[in-house]
Amino acid sequence: MRHRWGYKKLGRSPAHRRQTLRNLVTNLLQHERITTTLPKAKALRPLAERMITLAKRDTLHARRQAAAFLLRPPVLQKLFSTLGPRFADRPGGYTRIIRAGWRRGDGGAVAVMELIGSELKPKPKKEKKKREEPQPEVAKKE
Repeated sequence: MRHRWGYKKLGRSPAHRRQTLRNLVTNLLQHERITTTLPKAKALRPLAERMITLAKRDTLHARRQAAAFLLRPPVLQKLFSTLGPRFADRPGGYTRIIRAGWRRGDGGAVAVMELIGSELKPKPKKEKKKREEPQPEVAKKE
């Protein structure tokens, strides 16, 4: 049973855990896709969704709450100008966690956390140049 398990502690003190999650939320909103460990991604999801919900409200109080949590003003601007209107008609579920295997150094579970609507677009493949084969030389008569 999971009674009274409020959150994952992530092996950190409360101040370090809060700062780690603030950094992760800020980076997720800035880049729209980050790679982190699976437990951090699961702890990050409710905080990121809360920030987007604040952006959907777009009131002065919501802006001040988001500004108190996020670390960089340009990310706050992006949140309220771009991401809030993008998710205006969506009633939740703004993020996606994709398991990405295991970390090579210590075997920790790795996940890609992304915002819905920022799917990876594959780069167009460059066409390889064909190498010209050398022409066989014809023996000269003397």
